[in-house]
Amino acid sequence: MKILPIGIQTFEKIRSNEYAYVDKTVLLTQLAKGGYYFLSRPRRFGKSLLLSTLKAYFQGKRELFEGLAIAELEKDWKSYPVLYLDLNTGNYNSAGALEERLGYILSEWEEEFAIVPEKTQSVATRFQVVIKHATKTTGQQVVILVDEYDKPLLQAIDNEPLLTEFRNILKGFYSNLKTCDEHIRFAFLTGVTKFSHVSIFSDLNNLQDISLNNAYADICGFTEEEIRQTFAPYIQKFAKQEQVDEDAIMGKLKARYDGYHFSPDMSKDVYNPFSVLNALSSCQLQNYWFSTGTPTFLVKLLKDGQYKIQDLSEGDITATDLSGKDSLFTEPVALLYQTGYLTIKGFDKDFDSYSLGFPNKEVELSFLRFLLPKYVGGTENRSSFYIEHFVRDLRKGDIDSFMERMTAFLGDTPYEMIRDCENHFQNVLFTVCRLMGYHTIAEYRTSRGRIDMVVKTDNYTYVFEFKFDKSAQEALQQIDTKEYMIPFTADGRQIVKIGVNFSKETRNIEGWEVR
Repeated sequence: MKILPIGIQTFEKIRSNEYAYVDKTVLLTQLAKGGYYFLSRPRRFGKSLLLSTLKAYFQGKRELFEGLAIAELEKDWKSYPVLYLDLNTGNYNSAGALEERLGYILSEWEEEFAIVPEKTQSVATRFQVVIKHATKTTGQQVVILVDEYDKPLLQAIDNEPLLTEFRNILKGFYSNLKTCDEHIRFAFLTGVTKFSHVSIFSDLNNLQDISLNNAYADICGFTEEEIRQTFAPYIQKFAKQEQVDEDAIMGKLKARYDGYHFSPDMSKDVYNPFSVLNALSSCQLQNYWFSTGTPTFLVKLLKDGQYKIQDLSEGDITATDLSGKDSLFTEPVALLYQTGYLTIKGFDKDFDSYSLGFPNKEVELSFLRFLLPKYVGGTENRSSFYIEHFVRDLRKGDIDSFMERMTAFLGDTPYEMIRDCENHFQNVLFTVCRLMGYHTIAEYRTSRGRIDMVVKTDNYTYVFEFKFDKSAQEALQQIDTKEYMIPFTADGRQIVKIGVNFSKETRNIEGWEVR
C-alpha cells in the first residue's frame, strides 16, 4: 500500500517517495503546448499539486515522470526558468502586507538571477525586470506559475479600502503577463474566486479561462475510476472493517464526497480529493473538507442579501455571473459556487444559465448545520439537540410536539437577528427539515397556487402553509380551497395539513392547526 499523500502538495516529494499519485499528466501535454491559463477551483482541491507538477515538467525533470502517461507522450524535454509565485502563505490583513510578500518573493528571484533592484522600483517593475533578465541569462523564455492569486483579496474581502489597494497592486503586477509576452513561454494562474477577474486581468485578453472547460473538468479532484485504480488497497481495507463489499464503500464515498461538476457537460463527476484521502486513511466518513474552513463571510452575504436558503439547492444563475463578472456583493451565490459549497447541477443552453445545488452530503449537511445558529442564535450543539427531537416528532406524526418544540427553538432567537420575518422563518423551517434528512421543498408549485413548504418522511407528507399576523385557520383553509393535497394523494403516505400563523410583533409562531 503506497502512502496516501494527505497534505502533500509537492510533486517531486510524492514521486521521490512511496506516495500514491493520481496520474493527471495526460492533460499537461495539452496545456504545455503554450498559452496563458487561469483555473478556478475550491480550496484543497489539488491546485497547488497541479502547479508543482507543471513546475517539474518545465524544469525538465523527466525522471519524476517515469511510468506516467506523459512519459510516453512527451519526447522533447526542455528546461525553462520557472517563476513560481505562491500567495498561499502570509497574512494579508494590513496595508503593505501584499507588497511585503511580493517583495520577499522577488528578492529570491533577483538573487537567483543576480539582479540588483533599484530602491525606488515598484513590485510590478521589479517583476518585469526579473522576467526579461531570466530570459536573457538562460536563453529560454520563462514559465510563470501563480498559486492562489486571490488569497490576498479573500482575506481583505470585508475591508473595501484594503481590497481596493490589493486589486490595484495585483493589476499592475499581473499586467506584465501581457507587456512581457515575448519573454514568456507559458503562464498558469490558479485561485478560488473569479470575482475580481475583470478588474485585475482587464488588460489580459490573452488569458484563457479553463475553469468551465469540459476538457479540464477533472484536472483537479478524483474521478470514481481514478479512486478505484489508485486506492484499491485502501478501499479493500475499509470494506473489510465495515464488513461490506467494495461497491458499498464506494457508494458511501460517492454520497458523501462526490457530485462536483466543473463544466456545462455533466458527464464528469468529481470527488473532493481531500475528504476522500482522509476517509480512506482513517476508514471513517467525516466532514474533513468542510472542517478546514468556515464560510462565515458567505453566510453574512446570504443574510445581508436576505436570500432564501432553498434557492441554494434550487436556484439558477447566468453564465456571466458564474464565470467572471464582478458580482461578489450582488450575487454571492456565484461565490458559493467558486468556493465549493455549490456546484453545477444543470445547464440551459437556450438561456445560457446554470442551475446550482449542494454537491454532496458533506457539504449540504455541514453548511446547513453551520448556517442554522446564525439565524436562531446559540451553538451548533444546541441546534443538533433540537434536530434530534424534531426527527422523532415527525417520524411518529406528532406535529403538535414538533410545533411546540419549534416555538421554543425560535423563542431564543435574538431580536436583532430577524429582519424580514417571513423570509427568516421560512429559512429556519426549511433548514431544520433538510437537516433532519427529509425531502423538503419550499414554495412547491401546483396548478392552483404555491405551497409554502412540503416535507416527506417515510410515512407522512406534511403540507405547510404560513400566514403572518392572520390566523392558522386561514392558512389551513387555503390548503383546502386550493386543493394543495392533490399532487400527493397517490404516493401512499398519510397527508397531514398544517396551517401556521407567525406574529411579527412577537417574532415567533403565534398558533397552528393540524388536520
